[in-house]
Amino acid sequence: MNYDDVVLGRRSIRGFQKKPVPKALIREVLALAMRAPTSLNTQPWHFYVVTGAPLDRIRAGNTERNLAGVPDTREFRRGPDYGGVHRERQIEIAKQLFAAMGIAREDKEKRQDWVLRGFRQFDAPVSIVITYDRSIHGGDIAPFDCGGVANALVNAAWSRGLGCVINSQGIMQSPVVREHAQIPEDQVIMTCVAMGWPDENFPANAVVSRRKSVDEAAVFVGFDD
Repeated sequence: MNYDDVVLGRRSIRGFQKKPVPKALIREVLALAMRAPTSLNTQPWHFYVVTGAPLDRIRAGNTERNLAGVPDTREFRRGPDYGGVHRERQIEIAKQLFAAMGIAREDKEKRQDWVLRGFRQFDAPVSIVITYDRSIHGGDIAPFDCGGVANALVNAAWSRGLGCVINSQGIMQSPVVREHAQIPEDQVIMTCVAMGWPDENFPANAVVSRRKSVDEAAVFVGFDD
């Protein structure tokens, strides 16, 4: 694929084939992703790549604790709930996904099952937990750089035929993730990326989110029209 094909073709994948992803291929994807730019070349990221039984234990722990009402322990700052146009976009993509999956607004059981899929990291065969050193925690630069590498990671994966979804629900119960992904305390858990071979028969995988236009997003200053 060329760059435009990757960026314009990539979708968030929420349904995966039950097929393992070779370790060598994941290493190749990570090597590409790690070309992402960083402030002062600090490259703050670390990756804990989890599959098999340890990932199943994370899924189970996330689900059990969340259903039991254990409070969210994600380690990044969430800020206030979304409002205005940001909330509208959040609702819009949720409606698209529920329509694709045939989940009616009043169907509480199916809506709950969809939420649980997020806790289970969408049953993907691989989860990549992105962390950064606690020694640089407290500022916004390291999380910003980790966001850049997450974007590079999902694009690199797509270029190799793999699908991903960046999924902070999968790290809601950080003690569970930390234990089973063997993440030491000197690391801050930023987010995780569910990865695998896309299931082309999973309806939500066909959903493409609407993006705002350049005119909505950009202000050009000093140009001659």
